[in-house]
Amino acid sequence: MSAPVYQRILLKLSGEVLMGDQGFGIDYRVADYIADEIKGVWSLGVQVAATVGGGNIVRGMTVEGKGVARVTGDHMGMLATVINALALQDALEKRGVHTRVLSAIEMREVCEPFIRRRAMRHLEKKRVVIFAAGIGNPYFTTDTAAALRAVEIKSEVILKATRVDGIYDSDPLVNPGARFLERITYLEVLERGLRVMDTTAISLCMENQMPILVFNLKTPGNIRRVVCGEAIGSLVKG
Repeated sequence: MSAPVYQRILLKLSGEVLMGDQGFGIDYRVADYIADEIKGVWSLGVQVAATVGGGNIVRGMTVEGKGVARVTGDHMGMLATVINALALQDALEKRGVHTRVLSAIEMREVCEPFIRRRAMRHLEKKRVVIFAAGIGNPYFTTDTAAALRAVEIKSEVILKATRVDGIYDSDPLVNPGARFLERITYLEVLERGLRVMDTTAISLCMENQMPILVFNLKTPGNIRRVVCGEAIGSLVKG
């Protein structure tokens, strides 16, 4: 068994991943699958943090198009991420993985408020930490929240889980001839308009030299392979 090459990671999950094939809400079989994948890495002694989106329940920019104020819609989306984080926490703890949900919006009855030092202490105590509610402010996506939290907790890498094998020069689900990009720089991502993460998140990673590794979550064992240094997915670096 290969030894991990990363000791502290941040896993970026979209809300749509938790939705599975349902079209809305949480597919708890998918939550169980993700929990098994995380446990496989956690059992190696790797410190695991995660952020999860809320697009399977509500997305701020989507409800804005239906007449809801953008700030209100973004707050609704942040609350959706808390629901997803609690579902993932439940799946992890059923597997014996001690987990804490830290929210950027205080709701002490259901989760802890985000405090940087507390988050790092949880990681040091081998607890999985799930960051919820974005950064607590509207107009910022969970991509930006993932980049910010990764920098704050001194993660060694952001692992962005997707439905495809990595980064392509166009959408491989639409264009079968899309070219796979194994390595790419932050500037190339911005200049070519590749939808790896939003521009704020990419800029933040570039300024802090935070590598982003994009990989296919649907292949069992991929998180563990990535953490152990196998050449899987696409790497964004300076």
